[in-house]
Amino acid sequence: MSKAVSSAAEQAEQLKLQGNNFYNENMFAAAIDLYTQAIRLCPNVPFYWTNRALCHRKLNDWASVEEDCLRAVRLDPRSVKGHYMLGLALLHRDIYPEGIRALERALDLGRAHQDGHMVEEIWHAFATAKFDEWVEDSTQRVKNLKELEKSCELGLWKKLMFDIQEAEEKEINKLFLTTGGQLRALNSVFSKVAEADTPTDIPDYLRCKITLDILLDPVITPCGITYEKAALIQHIKKVGNFDPTTRQPLHPFQFVPNLAIKEAVANYLDQHRWAYKVD
Repeated sequence: MSKAVSSAAEQAEQLKLQGNNFYNENMFAAAIDLYTQAIRLCPNVPFYWTNRALCHRKLNDWASVEEDCLRAVRLDPRSVKGHYMLGLALLHRDIYPEGIRALERALDLGRAHQDGHMVEEIWHAFATAKFDEWVEDSTQRVKNLKELEKSCELGLWKKLMFDIQEAEEKEINKLFLTTGGQLRALNSVFSKVAEADTPTDIPDYLRCKITLDILLDPVITPCGITYEKAALIQHIKKVGNFDPTTRQPLHPFQFVPNLAIKEAVANYLDQHRWAYKVD
């Protein structure tokens, strides 16, 4: 029995390797066939499902991507690729809340695995989805605010017309002045409310000093300077073991997560979702 199981696993692994070769040659349909055979032999291996999902993604078959990734994350709840592609598939169906949650889960798992390239790719998809969600919400919110402001202004003018009919002639000028002040105060209130949907410059203390982008995984060096972890690692690999600002000796084991800045960034993004915009 164990030999049969071993044989099935070995066959499945060979089929996966052949599928990988076809995938690398952009022969996605052929790769899907081989991954499917591997799945039939060993249906509980999660990366067979994510490999096949990758092919479905290349062919824009998002329904199949979703189906395969759901199976993958059930088998392995920590599958970065499973959650990532599941999120993409849900977004293609305009299911934004669930899609964003899946991408956020993939992002958290990717950071834990310290896969910088994968994290960057997932973040781009996550941030784009959050920004698109904000655009839709903001457009509707601005429309509702303008309609409400217009209704309030109309109400003030109607009240003024009514008060004029009841007032003595010497009081009319005062009524106009009072209404003018109320209209200015009203406009000020609505302008203040609209500020959350008005893009501005992101504060410097929330930006990485290397990339100038908003900090996502901030770490602080012994010199007390905060950087994006992935950017700092790349600096050390490509340039040298020193702090890019102070040029003091620096090694990755000296990085300390800056949880205070991470929380500040999260709060800032919650209040200013336009800041998710990526170039």
